[in-house]
Amino acid sequence: MKRSSKGFTKNDKSKKIWLIPTAVILIVLVCVGGYIGYTRWQESREAQLRQTRAETLTDQYLEALRSEEMVDLVDLLSEDSIATSSYSKEEITERYQNVFSVIGATNLNETMSELRLDEETDTYHFDYTLSMDTSLGTINDLEYKTTLYEDEETMSVNWDTTLIFPELEQGDLVRISYEEGDRGSLNDRNGNLLAGNGDAWQAGLFPSSLGEGSARAENFNRIAETLNQEVSTLEGLLEQSWVNEDSFVPFTVVEEGNRPELSGVRYQQTASRVYPLSEAAAHLTGYVGQATAEDIEANPTLQTGDILGKSGLEAAFDQRLRGTKGGRIFIESEEGEQKSVLIESEIKDGENIRLTIDIDLQQSFYDQLQGEPGTAVVMDPDTGELLVAASSPSYDPQLFVRGISSEDYQNYNNDPNTPFVARYAARYAPGSTFKILTSMIGLDTGVTTPEKTHTIEGLQWSPNDDSFGGHQITRVSDAVTEVDLQAAITYSDNIYFAMEALEMGGDTFVKELSQFPFGASMNLPFSMQPAQISNDGALSRPTLLADTAYGQGELLMSPIHQISFYSAVANDGMMTFPTLVMDEESGANQLTPVSLESAEIVREDLIRAVEDTNGTAHPFASLPFQVGAKTGTAEIEKDGENVTNGFVYALDAEDNDFTFIGFLEGKSSGDVVERFLPILPELKDTE
Repeated sequence: MKRSSKGFTKNDKSKKIWLIPTAVILIVLVCVGGYIGYTRWQESREAQLRQTRAETLTDQYLEALRSEEMVDLVDLLSEDSIATSSYSKEEITERYQNVFSVIGATNLNETMSELRLDEETDTYHFDYTLSMDTSLGTINDLEYKTTLYEDEETMSVNWDTTLIFPELEQGDLVRISYEEGDRGSLNDRNGNLLAGNGDAWQAGLFPSSLGEGSARAENFNRIAETLNQEVSTLEGLLEQSWVNEDSFVPFTVVEEGNRPELSGVRYQQTASRVYPLSEAAAHLTGYVGQATAEDIEANPTLQTGDILGKSGLEAAFDQRLRGTKGGRIFIESEEGEQKSVLIESEIKDGENIRLTIDIDLQQSFYDQLQGEPGTAVVMDPDTGELLVAASSPSYDPQLFVRGISSEDYQNYNNDPNTPFVARYAARYAPGSTFKILTSMIGLDTGVTTPEKTHTIEGLQWSPNDDSFGGHQITRVSDAVTEVDLQAAITYSDNIYFAMEALEMGGDTFVKELSQFPFGASMNLPFSMQPAQISNDGALSRPTLLADTAYGQGELLMSPIHQISFYSAVANDGMMTFPTLVMDEESGANQLTPVSLESAEIVREDLIRAVEDTNGTAHPFASLPFQVGAKTGTAEIEKDGENVTNGFVYALDAEDNDFTFIGFLEGKSSGDVVERFLPILPELKDTE
């Protein structure tokens, strides 16, 4: 058979020609399919990116609301919507801030949010529900609706006034009308007023009567001098935007009998916080004042003009004393009509709090301090009720209510006797009153017994070893050589107690002392550092151990600590924590750090120490009732010199109605006994 020289037949050629268009079609189909797939993928990707941008935007918007960063929030608004609102960005920011400030809005939180795409209009809709706290309570379920604005490069939130409040339209105002409930009072145990609401007179400038030129300057000077003000402060008040010639511009509060006739001054009757005991209870009551910018920043529900406690029990019990505002927050139309109420609440008066303090005793013991640095504390040992907590020198809380002048404040602040310090809560070395605890602890450990004696000769002593170096223990009397527990308490023998503590050892002494609440809070409504045994809580040095035994060393206790810790000797070994508020569970807050037997022995020794003519507290034997007592004189260094602080502790040995701590800075314990002896009978006269 004859073959073709090309190697293929005619049929083969026709098949090849047919395959070419098929391949082209397939390529076209693949390209078209790829293009369609790519387009769809691109559209899906762009849709996803768009969704992500929308979610990011709304998340940022809600976060700006939660954090109350209105500048950040306004930056997320669309320029077109701002332009149609007739507000600038700055004005929108300011309006948010003003509205929220006026109503005390805080804690803005969304309880629901929804972002959805309307397929027909290709527009994102953004809905959310908001709650916020205000000065009148919490507004819930505020439902907001808006849309997102998009262009080729950006996405933002469309804004109008309904995004401030849903029913707020252009021209509407957000209003608040409220009245504060009456502030509660602080009363003594018998219902007498310690701090409460009373009448006073508001002094105010009357600009049209101040005169001009030199006459005006002379009137300002006379007003400032007479009513204890600063001329610059008075002049500044008249620069306020609302003041005109016929305005009454208040600047201080005065009492009924202190309304001098002054050109340019008028008086209006007003309510004021009053403190009947004034200086005698100032450290306890503290005082109130108007909310400052710092107060409002810390608690946005407060508003300018709100009264709150600034110090003492006024501050500690402020939430209980302060009345609840009642009123409404509402939207008012441009025509002055009320459109809708956002929240409404009832007025509630504050709580009246009854303290354990006896107002008559408080005044008497404060007066007995005679303005000298010191304190007096009286407690019922069974219940822990504080009947007296007086501190001297003191200050007039009424001055702060009226607006204290800078001169008066500086006089208080620069006084070397520190009148702002509540000495009943300040820590001192307790001196020999602490021997009450050392005695009971020694008896409990068995190291001390009533019959055991130490032979002590002379006024100074140190052990016959090198542990003390050159340190000496000094006692005030060497009248007794064979010293037992009774003699040691009567003569307040430092050497005896140092010997007993050294025999116990530092670890044992600290362990037994720790049965008392050193380092613990006394749960009282005023600031007080915990009592301490030593700086590091240990008594590892023999000299420190010995000094601590008689109330020196690094030992620090407040008079409140002392009267509470020492209650164990008056109360069969049971220590009672102090309380300042009546109707709290009396007697429940107790512990038993020492045994009944040890407490009874020391209690009898304290009684005999008063009866003994050689006892440091013997003058108390002249009282018309029996007491037990222990004095203490602590030496401290002050301004490079050694000075003494005097203490006395006394208990009612007949009925256990009271225990007493008296303290005078820079005095001896004998001075303290002499000072308070005349008024101790009042503690029984009140029964």
